[in-house]
Amino acid sequence: MKQTIFLLTAAVALAITSCGKKPQPPVAEKIPYVVESNGNERLDNYFWMRLSDEQKNAETPDSQTVKVLAYLNAENNYADALMKKTEPLQEKLFEEIKGRIKQDDETVPYLDNGYWYHTKYLPGKEYPVLYRRKDGTDNPEVMLDINLLAEGHDYTGVGGASVSTDNNILAYGIDHVSRRQYTMQFKDLNTGELLPDNILNTTGQSVWAADNKTIFYVSKDPETLRAATVMKHVLGTPASEDKAVFNEDDETFSVYLGKTKSKEYIILTSSQTLTTEVRLIEAANPDGKIMVFEPRKVGHEYSIDHLNGTFYIRTNADDAKNFKLMSCLESRTGMSTWKEVIPHRDDVLFENFEVFDNYLVADERIKGLTNLRIINLADKSEHFLDFGEETYTAGINVNPQANTTMLRYSYSSLTTPNSVYDYDMAARTKTLLKQDSVLGGFDKNNYESKRLWATATDGTLVPVSLVYRKGFTQDGTAPMLLYAYGSYGSSTDPWFRSSILSLLDRGFVYAIAHIRGGSEMGRQWYEDGKLLKKINTFTDFNDCARFLINEKYTSADNLYAMGGSAGGLLMGAIANMEPALYNGIIAQVPFVDVVSTMLDATIPLTTFEWDEWGDPRKQEYYDYMLSYSPYDQVKAQDYPNMLVTTGYWDSQVQYWEPAKWVAKLRDMKTDDNILIMDVNMVAGHGGASGRFERLKTTALEYAFMLDLERITE
Repeated sequence: MKQTIFLLTAAVALAITSCGKKPQPPVAEKIPYVVESNGNERLDNYFWMRLSDEQKNAETPDSQTVKVLAYLNAENNYADALMKKTEPLQEKLFEEIKGRIKQDDETVPYLDNGYWYHTKYLPGKEYPVLYRRKDGTDNPEVMLDINLLAEGHDYTGVGGASVSTDNNILAYGIDHVSRRQYTMQFKDLNTGELLPDNILNTTGQSVWAADNKTIFYVSKDPETLRAATVMKHVLGTPASEDKAVFNEDDETFSVYLGKTKSKEYIILTSSQTLTTEVRLIEAANPDGKIMVFEPRKVGHEYSIDHLNGTFYIRTNADDAKNFKLMSCLESRTGMSTWKEVIPHRDDVLFENFEVFDNYLVADERIKGLTNLRIINLADKSEHFLDFGEETYTAGINVNPQANTTMLRYSYSSLTTPNSVYDYDMAARTKTLLKQDSVLGGFDKNNYESKRLWATATDGTLVPVSLVYRKGFTQDGTAPMLLYAYGSYGSSTDPWFRSSILSLLDRGFVYAIAHIRGGSEMGRQWYEDGKLLKKINTFTDFNDCARFLINEKYTSADNLYAMGGSAGGLLMGAIANMEPALYNGIIAQVPFVDVVSTMLDATIPLTTFEWDEWGDPRKQEYYDYMLSYSPYDQVKAQDYPNMLVTTGYWDSQVQYWEPAKWVAKLRDMKTDDNILIMDVNMVAGHGGASGRFERLKTTALEYAFMLDLERITE
C-alpha cells in the first residue's frame, strides 16, 4: 500500500502557514514504552511510530497506521512550508544539475561470450535501456527497456541482469516497492516474449548453469529480508517446485552468488563481517554435489576466482590483516596446498584482483590511495599505472575476457569526470575510451583539489581530500560541505560528482574526511573504527572539522556536515558531541536508534550487523553503544540547523529511526535553529529510482545550505 494520507490526529499538530504566521513544527505525542534487555530498561516515548510490513501493506490502514502517516505527512508539510522561500532556488539548482548531464549518454561496450553489451540513456528518460550487439555486426538490439517496466509505478529498481550461456534468455530482478525484494523474470531475447516463470522475494541476483535451463538464485527471509537460501530453478517449471540447494542456518550470515572468470564454477559465498565460507557448483553439472572450498573459521575472510585450472584466493589467513593472494590447483583446494602469489604487507591493503591468461592485476591501497599493479605471470615482472594526480580514485572495470592483454579500468578525481580506459599490459599504453560529459561549460582547470592530513585527538593522522574553485581565499570565510561515511571498512574515495559544481561555483569548498571505520589506510583503520573503538569514527570527523577551521578553509559559522545511513549515525553522534562546530548538518537516511535496532533480530539486516557494532545483549556492548547512540544521547542543548531525509519503504534503515530522532530533538533542543525532515513516501534507502527524480533531493539539500549562507541565486 503506497499511500499519502493527510489526516490530523491527536498525535500531531500540522504546520501553520496561513495568515502570515510562522510555520510551526509538528509535535509528536509521547506514549511511554519501556525497551527491556537483560535487565536493562530504556524509555522510548516514540516507539509508537513503528509499523510492521503487514500494517504498511494493508488495504485498509488501522488506527496506528493512520496516526503514523499523519505524523510523517505533517513533517513533510512543515518542511515544505519552511523551505517554500527556497523553491525558486531549488528549481534553479535542479535544472542546473540536470543540465550538466548528457541526456543521451551510454556506457562503453564490453565483449562477453560473443556479444558486446552496453547501457544507454535516452533523452528525457529516467531509466536506462540495456543493449547488446553480436560481435562482428553493427546492429544493437534492445534487451530491456527499464522505462517501459517503470510505467505506472512510483518506484522501479532492476538488478541482477544475467544472460544464459547460449545467449538466448535474459534473467533479471524487478522491485516496485523499494524494499529490495526482487521478483525474478525471464525474457526470450529472440522473440522478446516474457517466459511464464516468475519467482518472488529474491535478491535479484542469479547465475546460469551451462545447460541454459537451470538458474540459481537467493531467496530472502520474508521478515528479516536476510539473503539466506540458495534455490535452483529449472525453466518451464513452477517456482513452487524450486529446490533449496543450500540454506545458511547462521542468522549472522548472508549468501551471495557469483561465477568464476573461467565460467566453470558457480560460487556460493556465505559471509558476515568477520568470516566467509565459499561453496562451489560445477556449472556443467548443476545437479552435482556442492563442494566447500575452505570450511569457515571465525575471523577468516576469503574470496576466490578460477582460471586455467588454478584457483586464486584473496585471504587474511595467518594474520594477514591487509590480505594476501594465494593459489592452488583445482584438484586440491585445502589451505595446506595454497601457495603464495602476493605476500601480506603491513602498509598495503590488497583489496581486489583480476586474473588473465598471462597477467594478474592487483588493486591495492597505499597511503589511502588506490593503485593498480600489473604482474606478468610468465616472468613475474611488474609495474604500476601512473595516474598523475594528488588525490583520485581508480579501480578495475569489467573484464570478462581472459585471453587478452587489455585491462579495462576506471579513473576519477575531484576534478576529473569518471573515465574508462583500456590499458595494454604488454605495450604499457593506455587508451581513453570515454570520459563522462559534463555539459554547461565545465572546465577542470577552473578547480583545484588537495590532500591534507588532520591530526586526531590521539595523534593519528587522518587524510582529508578537498576541492574548490580557483580564486578561493583561505581566510576562514568560505562555506564548506564536509562529507564522510566511516563504517563497514568501506572507503570513501575522492571521485567526481558534477552536482558538487553547483556548490563550488557558489564559493563552497567540498571536503571528504577519510575517517577510521573505513579502510582508506588499511584494515587496521577499519578495526580502529568499529565495535568498542567506534568512538574514533566520530572524534576523527570532529577533529577534521576543527583542523579545517584552524587552517582557515572555513569557520564554524559556515561549516556543514553530511553523511548517509551509517554516515547518518555519524551525523547524529557529532551533533550530540560537538554541535557548535557546525552551522548545519544533513543526515541522509540516518541509522540513529542503534541500541533498539541491534536488540531486535526481527528487523531486517540486524543479525549480521552484530560484528560491526556489537551485540547489545552483552552488557559491555550495550553500555558502549548506548554511550554514542544518537537517539539515546539527545540532550537539552543547542543543535545546528538540521535537515533529515528518510524513505517510508526503507529496508536498510527503517523510517521510524529518523522520525523518532527528529521528534525527540524537537522536544529537547534549546535553540531556534531549523530542524526539518523530508520523508519520501514512495521510496526506500536509495531514494527515488529515476536518474533525474533523485536530483530533487540533492537540490533540496543544497538549497538548505545555501539559504543558511544567504545565497539566493
